[in-house]
Parts: sequence; C-alpha cells; structure tokens
Amino acid sequence: MSRRGLILFLVLGVAWGIPYALIKIAVTELSPEMIVLSRAAIGALILIPLAAGRGEIRAVLARWRPLLAYTVIEIILPWFFLTTAEQRLPSSTAGLLLAAVPLVSVGAAIVLRRSERFTLTNWIGIVVGMLGVAALVGFDVAGSDLIAVAQIAVTVLGYATAPITVAKWLGDVPGIGLAGLSLGITAIVYVPAVVLTHSWPTAVPSVPVIGSVLVLAVVCSAVAFVVLFALIAEVGPVRATAITYVNPAVAIIVGAILLREQVTVWTIVGFVLVIAGSWLVTRRGASPRTRSVVGGARKAPVQHDEKHDDNADSDEHPRERV
Repeated sequence: MSRRGLILFLVLGVAWGIPYALIKIAVTELSPEMIVLSRAAIGALILIPLAAGRGEIRAVLARWRPLLAYTVIEIILPWFFLTTAEQRLPSSTAGLLLAAVPLVSVGAAIVLRRSERFTLTNWIGIVVGMLGVAALVGFDVAGSDLIAVAQIAVTVLGYATAPITVAKWLGDVPGIGLAGLSLGITAIVYVPAVVLTHSWPTAVPSVPVIGSVLVLAVVCSAVAFVVLFALIAEVGPVRATAITYVNPAVAIIVGAILLREQVTVWTIVGFVLVIAGSWLVTRRGASPRTRSVVGGARKAPVQHDEKHDDNADSDEHPRERV
C-alpha cells in the first residue's frame, strides 16, 4: 500500500470507528430520530452541492427505485436502530457486534446467489465469527439488553444486504451523488418522524452533544464517503474493505478513553473471534461474484472503471456503510 493509501486508510478507520462513542454521547440529550435527522441533513448539505458540481445528480436519480431501496436498508432503518440500541448498549459493544456484517453478508450471498460455493476456510470463518458474537451477547451483554442486541441485528442485516442492491442496480452510478441523495432522502423522511413523535429538543443541547452530532455528520458521513472513494481509487475496492477490521478496535479504544467504558475479558475474546471470523470469511477462495458482496465496512459504492478493476488483482465492487 502506498503512503497516500495508508493515510487514507487510517483516516477512514478513525472516521468509521468513532461514530459509536459519538452516538452514545448524543443520545443522552437527543432522541434517535433527531440524531438521524441532524446527521443526514448536514451530510446532505455538504455532499449534494459537491455531487451537483460534478454532474452526478441526474445519473443517480435515473435509478430512483434502487436508490430508495438502498437508502432504506442502508441508512433510514440501520441508523435509527443503531442509535436506539446505544441508549442501552456500550458504544464498544455496538461497534463489535456490527463487525459481524461480513458474516451476514455470506448468508445473504447463499440465499440470493445459490450457485455460489465457499471454501472450508470461509465456513470456518462463519463458525468462528458466530462464536465471537455469542461470546459478546452471552457474556458481555446483560440479559436486559437483548432488545438492544436485536436492534443491532436489524442494523447488521441492513448493512449486509445493501451491497447486493448496489451490485445489482447501482454499481455504475457516481458514489458521491448516491451518498448525498441518500442522506437527503433520509433527512426528508425524518422531518415528519421528528414532528409526529415530538422529538425536537426542548432546550439547547450541551456543547458535547452538538459537537458529537456535527462530527457524526461532517466527519463520519460526508468526509468519510469522500475519503472512501479516494481510498478505493488508490488501493482498489477489495483492499479498501479491510477497514472493517480496524473499526471495532477504534470503537473499543475510544469507548474506553472517552466514555470510560469497561473492557472485559469477553470483550477481547469476542473482538478476536469476530475479527478472525470476518477475515476468514472474506479470504479469496469464494467465487468472484460471492466476494463482491462479502466483506467491508459500510459504506457507499462508486462508479467503476472496468479497466481499473481488471488490473486491481481481480478486485470486486466495494461495499457501502456508516
């Protein structure tokens, strides 16, 4: 990896590893609906003008049906359920559970692409990863928080299936335009949600909460998408998905330092097993079409250049996400 690629990789690892702690801070004073609305609206205000200046809006709107589907399963539902779950779960635990996305992606590939085959290594990865999730849920999460775990499961399912929508219908659309319009649609949806649930803040939020929302919107959403596209151009889409293995570590460290969250033995065990399982699941050996939907952190697709992909060690389409 080049020096530029390494810098982009580290920046993105931090940008997608800190949202969990920031959400944990924000939910102390703001409702999940208000947090999602604020984050999406600010991110859209940054990305949509940028996409318009690049002439990317029309191409994305031409695929409005898959755009809506992608927005629902990638942002509208996952962000709400993740934010709601963090009212009860430690931020580090939420980050670790979301590291199971590649494992669920394999299940989705099996269901939707029945002809695909997986190697023994891939299957071992599934077992190891699921043991890690079991360790986190069974030993690191209190029984009263199982509802929050179920909410995280909805988020994981959305993050795991959104790339299939991208691969089928949105793989060739401009990435920044897709990200900006998805955030804009999310903001529009959450305006009535906030009004109907009376979720507007009754007082001006504290400085830490306002700062957390701004960082979520600007750094973890808008800037992160731009960095992702630059990283993919530098190292290829498959290598860019390795960011999945960095995010949980950042989430644990930030949660422990910023929020003084306890790091238990089972946190470490779960972390090692989930990351090891995800790594084994995404190893080369599954067929090319399967690898295109397995792996990676969350984030958004980009417009692909066929010649570039052919010269990138058979790199496949990238993932979305956070």
